[in-house]
Amino acid sequence: MRSSPVSRCRMHCYFETGSPMCGGGTRTVFSKRRAGSGVLSPVREGSTLTHGAQKGSISNYEVYLGALVGTLLGAAPAVLADNPIIQTLYSTDPAPYVWNDTVWLFTGHDEPNSDWFTMKDWRLFSSTDMVNWRDWGKMMSVETFSWASADAWAGQVIERNGKFYYYVPVTRKGSSMGIGVGVSDSITGPYKDAIGAPLVANSAIDPTVWIDDDGQAYLYWGNPNLYYIKLNEDMISYSGGINTVDLSSFQGHFEEAPWLYKRDSTYYLAYAGHCCSEDLRYSTAPGPTGPWTYRGQVMPTQGSSFTNHPGIIDYKDGSYLFYHNGALPGGGGFTRSVAVEKFEYGSDGSIPTMDMTTEGAPQIAPLDPYARVEAETIAFSSGLSTEPSSDGGGIHVTSISNGDYIKVKGVGFGDSGAASVSLRVAAANGGAKVELRLGSRTGAVIASCSVDATGGADVWKTISCPLSGSATGQQDLFFNFVGGGDQNLFKFNWWQFARK
Repeated sequence: MRSSPVSRCRMHCYFETGSPMCGGGTRTVFSKRRAGSGVLSPVREGSTLTHGAQKGSISNYEVYLGALVGTLLGAAPAVLADNPIIQTLYSTDPAPYVWNDTVWLFTGHDEPNSDWFTMKDWRLFSSTDMVNWRDWGKMMSVETFSWASADAWAGQVIERNGKFYYYVPVTRKGSSMGIGVGVSDSITGPYKDAIGAPLVANSAIDPTVWIDDDGQAYLYWGNPNLYYIKLNEDMISYSGGINTVDLSSFQGHFEEAPWLYKRDSTYYLAYAGHCCSEDLRYSTAPGPTGPWTYRGQVMPTQGSSFTNHPGIIDYKDGSYLFYHNGALPGGGGFTRSVAVEKFEYGSDGSIPTMDMTTEGAPQIAPLDPYARVEAETIAFSSGLSTEPSSDGGGIHVTSISNGDYIKVKGVGFGDSGAASVSLRVAAANGGAKVELRLGSRTGAVIASCSVDATGGADVWKTISCPLSGSATGQQDLFFNFVGGGDQNLFKFNWWQFARK
């Protein structure tokens, strides 16, 4: 997470060391696996494997990561990465929320090529298998709050009485940070300002919200101090005053980014600790307001970003830690990316210490290719971006160039397999094609679909292609984009296979 204007981490890293990267003046470009471990460690700028690795800010990470690890291990290059889980933009400060049998991942958004915490909006992604993530686009921006001027920093969403409340910190016009509340009738928005003013305004950042079993809701926040309030049932006001948490039991570890939740009868508070660079720690309590007992480290300092931010959930019999690092090309302390790890609690409720990995969480269910799948549902990609769609709303994939690709993991074609595939595209010019391959970017071609001009860059048509190869069982599916020119071959909205 980023720090408030009084943050020890920000002030120390940027002003005392003279380095925005917290720990030296060398900018970290991306991260690799330590040989044989799957654990991320820094790769410094200037590595021969980073040259030419980017189109814009984020591309070819998976290929270059695989090439780097292959070189270190004396093996052929391989495609290895599923972390970070978002590659079409820099995402940060994960706030996962389980609702309607789906993981909804709210994130911040770092602007590319930034040397500060330049953040203008909040984004949303979702998954039902923990590896393929659908992009829902922008949920709110600083402009949502007329009283705010900048800094769309870390927030969290919760549902109550059929409405969704999004607690976010922003800089107030002519003043310090305050926490605003967005509200929507749908988890996917649109969100609007629920109050017209800050809910709290004590230089506040990093809100985390929880509704207890008795219906009482709590909002915690803070850096370097930790505060909480008791929210009223309307979720946009509170009773009593602002309470300051006694941090003496945290043994000096608390820095920022609190994450409050309850599991069984125990209350957990995960947080970023130790300036600088930050690690992740946690404390537990018998009640939602304490007394808190320090329990240990969740994730050591690593991953090319001097901040971190935990988000912990249980989903379909698994437990997951979301966090951020600087692992994509161009990544670092101000251009971060969200990743995820699966873990198991100890018999005493303890959280194990985890390392950042490139593998990420395992897939928990196959993806159905016979239902319409949005093109922005991605396990990994290179060179692409997304934007609001002119094809009936939603989001589509754009900025498609020759050599870019989308990986969709664990597609369940079944025993009988697929006969054809349909793609929804818009193209100002013809000459491009989509190669569908199984297993890897160089795997067996099962279809090659020509994309002709559709009559305009926003004129949409559905094209269908017979399969030339067999697609059965559960396979990773790659959409390889081929064509002349540097960028914007066409736009891509959705795809769907037909059974044999």
